[in-house]
Amino acid sequence: MLDLGLTPQTLAQNDGYMGFLRKHYDPSPAGRNDRYCNTMMERRNMTRPCKDTNTFVHGNSDDIRAICDDRNGEPYRDGLRRSRSPFQVTTCKHKGGSTRPPCRYRAFKANRIIVIRCRGGFPVHLEENFIPPRP
Repeated sequence: MLDLGLTPQTLAQNDGYMGFLRKHYDPSPAGRNDRYCNTMMERRNMTRPCKDTNTFVHGNSDDIRAICDDRNGEPYRDGLRRSRSPFQVTTCKHKGGSTRPPCRYRAFKANRIIVIRCRGGFPVHLEENFIPPRP
């Protein structure tokens, strides 16, 4: 039997990180418009039922992971971490109506600070309702 040194805790952390990437990470988006949101939400299996809001973070995954330590992150509140630098994001908001497919989304582009929850040095949750204060 092959022993990879993976403990149940490590596997669970990896599942959380992989879920984060599936739901929230797109390194190089095309368009960042309503069509982008409609396509990505369906491609990432968030349309059965239609998810109300989801944010995709763009850029380098290492920069996102660095929020979990002091390289690019700082403690925020309730165990969350806030990025020290802004990220390009696209937030997809369901246009309303039925929660059954076909789902239609409106895209909102921004360049902003993000807030995440980390477990074992990996992002596992993006705080969707974080709105950075205006300077």
